[in-house]
Amino acid sequence: MLKKKVLKALNSQINAELHSSSLYLSMSSYFHSLSLSGFASWMRVQAQEELLHGMKVYDFIISCGGRPVLEAVAKPDADWESPLAAFEQTLRHEQEITSRINALMDLAIAEQDHAAKIFLQWFISEQIEEEAAAGGIASRLRLIGKDSSGLFLLDAELGKRVFTPPPAAT
Repeated sequence: MLKKKVLKALNSQINAELHSSSLYLSMSSYFHSLSLSGFASWMRVQAQEELLHGMKVYDFIISCGGRPVLEAVAKPDADWESPLAAFEQTLRHEQEITSRINALMDLAIAEQDHAAKIFLQWFISEQIEEEAAAGGIASRLRLIGKDSSGLFLLDAELGKRVFTPPPAAT
C-alpha cells in the first residue's frame, strides 16, 4: 500500500506526464507546419512515450491498491521561434521532469515507501536518456545554425525514430 503523501505525488506525476505528451504532440504539429516531417515524427514518438510513462504511473498506483485521480492538463505551447527554440524548451522541460522524479524519490525515501523507490528507479534512469536526447539534438541544431542542408539531414535522421510499445504484460 502506498503512503498517502506518495500517492498524492504520484497522481500529480501522472498529470505532468500527460502534459509532457500534450506538449510534444503540439511540437509535432509545429514541425509538420514547417515541413520537417522527421522532427514531427520524432516528437510524435516522444508524445507516445510520455503517455506511456503516465500510464505506467497510473498502473503502478492501481497495483499498489491506490486510486489514480486525474487533473486537468494545462494547454501546451503551440508556436516556437525555431526548431532550436523548440528543442531548448524540450530540454528545459525534461530537466523539470527530472527534478520532479528526484523529488518523488526523495519523498519515497523519507516515507520509507520501498515499493515506490523501486518503481521510481526506472524513471530516474529514463530521465538520463531523455535529457541526453533532447540536449544532443539542441546541440546539433546550434552547430547547424542557418545551414538548411544540415537541418534537412538532421530531419531525415530524426524521422527514423519509431515508437516501439513495450511487450504486453502476461
